[in-house]
Amino acid sequence: MKTVMYRTGRMPLLLKIAIGFFLGILFGFIAAPMMPYSPVLSDHIMPFLELAGKLFLRVLSVIIIPLVFSSLVSGIASIGDTKKLGRIGLKTFAIFVLTSIAAAGIGMFCAELFKPGVNITIPVNLHKYSDAPKPIRDALLSIFSSSPAAKVLHNEVLYVIIFALLAGVICMFLGNTGKKISGFFSKLEGIMQRLTYTVMNFAPYGVFALIATAAADFGLSLIVPFATIIAAVYSGCIVHGLVVYSLMIMLLCMRSPVWFFRGIYEAAATAFVTRSSSITLPVTLDNVRDNFGVSEEISSFVLPLGATMNMDGTAIYQVICAIFVARAYNVPITFGLQASIFMATVLASIGTVGVPSAGLIMLTMVLTSAGLPVEGVGLVAGIDVVLCSARTSLNVMGDAAVCAVVAASEGEHLTENNSRGRMQPVNYGA
Repeated sequence: MKTVMYRTGRMPLLLKIAIGFFLGILFGFIAAPMMPYSPVLSDHIMPFLELAGKLFLRVLSVIIIPLVFSSLVSGIASIGDTKKLGRIGLKTFAIFVLTSIAAAGIGMFCAELFKPGVNITIPVNLHKYSDAPKPIRDALLSIFSSSPAAKVLHNEVLYVIIFALLAGVICMFLGNTGKKISGFFSKLEGIMQRLTYTVMNFAPYGVFALIATAAADFGLSLIVPFATIIAAVYSGCIVHGLVVYSLMIMLLCMRSPVWFFRGIYEAAATAFVTRSSSITLPVTLDNVRDNFGVSEEISSFVLPLGATMNMDGTAIYQVICAIFVARAYNVPITFGLQASIFMATVLASIGTVGVPSAGLIMLTMVLTSAGLPVEGVGLVAGIDVVLCSARTSLNVMGDAAVCAVVAASEGEHLTENNSRGRMQPVNYGA
């Protein structure tokens, strides 16, 4: 396999995305007050931008299922040893749980520091979400659904991951036949990565459309009153990244945090604008392999799992939002309530699907478990687009940090960054 530099023009793609992001914010804020007086703007331009943004995400979403499945099957099969697979799996899951616990603790600290929800007036008509959490028994049964095609069509990544794990393990026991099957999925993974980066050439335009419509819809008029909860979530994500991930990289990988953040910033920026760790997965795989030197067998195993089971940013978000709802409804913040929120958050963050705003739906489970009004989700729904960007970016960085730690623990040599601010997909050619 050869790694071919894929240039996106003289200007780095990441810079183009950043320009599209800030121009989208500017356009949205300017367009918002003009929309009631401009039928062309409200009836044609903004609906077109909304459609363009949704199409961009939909096209990327189509790639998720074949990419996750092929990546996991080829990654597990390439390990070749059930004992090694069990060892890597145990390490990965243990670190996922520990970092989620740390994230929930940081979320509690930031909720106490910023005190979101104080002096908030609850709207009279709260939107009630129909996506109530399922009982554990029903959730387990739904994984092994009698309609697997429907699960795949609805991009239910957890379902795909479970069967990819089983398929990968079976390939390990099929000898040469298994190698041929895993080789096919390895090539399919390369094709899906190449397709993703082709689509990513349109990312600056998609990002502009997404951010412009969000800024026009929510604007400063909604963001300013909720400044404390936004500050709490963003501060928590920054602290977790700079403290927890830096310590992991320094103590367990024997590398500088600068090495880590410089190597993963493309994936983090992509996650920030797409608000999906699953959609960002090809970029994360590329950064971890090219910039950190992590092997394909470990990155193909850890990262797809992390896109569903490692949601540190979501844990921080859910703790802060739950405390926010409690204060908004004048519920006493007791130690028992904090413990309930903490435990429910850790469980909810391990299993949140990596798609935009999935954390908002999982918040209903946390509120229900803690005995808080589920209707409180409506309080944060309006600014969820702002909060989702920060938590998703941290989720992706967490996946990369765990991947690097697992690789180092397996004796892999982590290389120096070769990232220079350009997207560099892998071309699986001869």
